[in-house]
Amino acid sequence: MAKDNLNIFKDPSTLLLALADFIVAEAKTVIAKTGQFNFVLSGGSSPKKLYELLASEHYRAKIEWAKVFFFFGDERNVPADHLDSNFRMAKESLFEPLGISEHKIFAVNTSLSPSEAAKDYEKRIVSHYQGKPCQFDLILLGLGGNSHTASLFPHTPVLLEKNALVKEVFVEEVKMFRITFTEGLINSAHSVVFLVYGSGKAEAVNHIINSPKNIEEYPAQLIHPEQGKLLWFLDEEAAKAIKGSDEAS
Repeated sequence: MAKDNLNIFKDPSTLLLALADFIVAEAKTVIAKTGQFNFVLSGGSSPKKLYELLASEHYRAKIEWAKVFFFFGDERNVPADHLDSNFRMAKESLFEPLGISEHKIFAVNTSLSPSEAAKDYEKRIVSHYQGKPCQFDLILLGLGGNSHTASLFPHTPVLLEKNALVKEVFVEEVKMFRITFTEGLINSAHSVVFLVYGSGKAEAVNHIINSPKNIEEYPAQLIHPEQGKLLWFLDEEAAKAIKGSDEAS
């Protein structure tokens, strides 16, 4: 991987500010060109702090939020008000503080069965694009310590999915169904950004970037946008196992 894809920052605070600035710039550029910005959110604790930052007084006026459509790269098979719901986290940290209209939010309908929820979500995404290719403007991804991203977990059948845009998957290690974008949908995006910080992710980051390709062990290696750009936003702790990572931003 080209080192210019790596953006390494001293600490999480500096990293999150830089990523918020990047998102603002991307949104402005795309909205000026197309009139809307299709933004795919990630779950987890790291993006929660990013969403809170985007909803803060300093950033909230920098994006035309009425022209942003929100999606989720994956979701846990739990009710929408469950503590583990990615939707609930984004609702509390981003949507409610900004007063985002529910018509701009595409959440997974977890009241359906996992397979039906995946089919329903794919259908709504396709409908949103009105016959055009489903190419998101920006997909935000995290990275697990086991090298999973979205809900593309090691040794799961969804890693080999080539037809569906969205698919359900039972993740044995967490004993739960999840609904996830497949690698084909992620890789069609204009921009894909990994947000990763903390020493606990350093080994996984190094595997994805430097290890020989082995998607069963390191599923995030699947992510390589066909025509778009792939960027990593890392803090020094997450980047410390990468050879040459001393070239920090």
